[in-house]
Amino acid sequence: MVVIHHNPDCGTSRNVLQVIKAAGYNPIVIEYLKEGWTKSQLLALFAAANLTPKTALRVSKSPAKKLGLLNENITDEAILEAMLTHPVLVNRPIVCTEKGVKLCRPSEHVLTLLAQWPKGELYKEDGEMILNARGEQPEK
Repeated sequence: MVVIHHNPDCGTSRNVLQVIKAAGYNPIVIEYLKEGWTKSQLLALFAAANLTPKTALRVSKSPAKKLGLLNENITDEAILEAMLTHPVLVNRPIVCTEKGVKLCRPSEHVLTLLAQWPKGELYKEDGEMILNARGEQPEK
């Protein structure tokens, strides 16, 4: 089973969802901006992905700065509470599979969570290659 905590307005999230589907999975898609988060859900995801509220905080294109969440002395608890009120503060996409849980930025990080990969060439929305014709990651 594959679960993606997804924001359809995010290019990285769309790319990750594309990779998952191209690999033959029918993922459970959780649009967290609509559904929101619970504290226990975030704590469990962060623990499984080896993240903290601070490392999972989305700082660009979010109200993080306006809310004072970038201050040096901000606590994880304060960030967590803000994430519950403002779900957009959680960086995405977060993907869960039998192989683990990971914040998949950049998009190709999702490949480490998939038992089977897409076959053949696969590209991101911006044209960057994810997999070549042999189904391998190109060298960077």
